[in-house]
Amino acid sequence: MSHARSHASRRTVLALAAGAALAGIAVPALAAGTADKHSATTGHTRHTTAKPTVVLVHGAWADSSSWGDVVNRLQAQGYPVLALANPLRGLAQDSAYLESRLNGITGPVVLVGHSYGGAVITEAAAHVPNVKALVYVAGFAPAKNESIGALTAKYPGSHATPDALNVVPYDTGDTGGTKGVDIYIKPDKFRDVFAAALPQRQTNTLAAVQRPIDAGAFDETATAAAWETIPSWYLVTRDDHAIPPATQRFMAQRAHAHTTEVTAPHAVMLTRPDAVTDIIRSAATATR
Repeated sequence: MSHARSHASRRTVLALAAGAALAGIAVPALAAGTADKHSATTGHTRHTTAKPTVVLVHGAWADSSSWGDVVNRLQAQGYPVLALANPLRGLAQDSAYLESRLNGITGPVVLVGHSYGGAVITEAAAHVPNVKALVYVAGFAPAKNESIGALTAKYPGSHATPDALNVVPYDTGDTGGTKGVDIYIKPDKFRDVFAAALPQRQTNTLAAVQRPIDAGAFDETATAAAWETIPSWYLVTRDDHAIPPATQRFMAQRAHAHTTEVTAPHAVMLTRPDAVTDIIRSAATATR
C-alpha cells in the first residue's frame, strides 16, 4: 500500500469513529484496534489496556442501543466496550458474524449476551481463544444440539406466545425469490413480554423500533457450547415474561455459572443497568 493510500485509509477510519461517537455509539474498542494495527505495521510498541474488552450482544426485539446505560457505566470504569449489532438472522449466521468481529479484537474479551444473544455468544466463543468469560443477561445458554425454542418451552411462564407475536413474511433478495419470516412482538403486548417495569410511553417507543428475529432462529440447534470450557456468569431476572426464570436457573446451574438474581423484567439492561454492570465487572475482575 502506498504512503498516501495508508494515510487516506486511516483518515477514513478516524472519520467513521468520530461520526459514531457523535451518534452515541461505543467506539473505544474500534479506536484501540486501529491503534494496535497501526503500531504493528509501523514497528512501534503496541499499547494494551489492563482491562478486557467487553463485547455486548443484544437479542431479539432489541438493538445495540439497549445497552446504552451499561456502556456508559463500563466506560466510566475504564473498560473498552463494543456493543455489536446482532443480525438476528439465525444462529449459524449470527454466531459466524460475531466470531469474525471477535477475531479482530486484540487481548482478552468478556463476552455478554442478552436473551437470544446468549445463544449467539455460546456458539461463537467456542472458536475464539481470547474470550475469557461469558456473561448471560437473562440469556439463552443452549447445549449442543439444543434450540432456543426447546429451552423456552422447557418450563411454563413465557408470555412470548403466538397470540403475542406478529409473523411477517419478507423477501430475502436472492435470485431464487426465497421468502423468510420475521417475528415481532405485537405493540400492545410489548410491555408485558419485554419490559414490564418501564413506563408505557417508553415501551411504546421500544415496540416501534424493535428489530425482528427470523423465525428459523427458534428451531436452529447449537453446534457448540462455550460454557463447557469458559467460565460463565448468569443474571437471572425474576419477573421475566420472555424466558421463564426457571429456565434461566436451569441453564445457569447446568453451566456452573456464578449466578445472581434480580427482580426485573426481560429488558433488565434498561431497567437495572447497575445490576448488569456489576455482574460484568465481576466476570472481568475474576478472569483478568
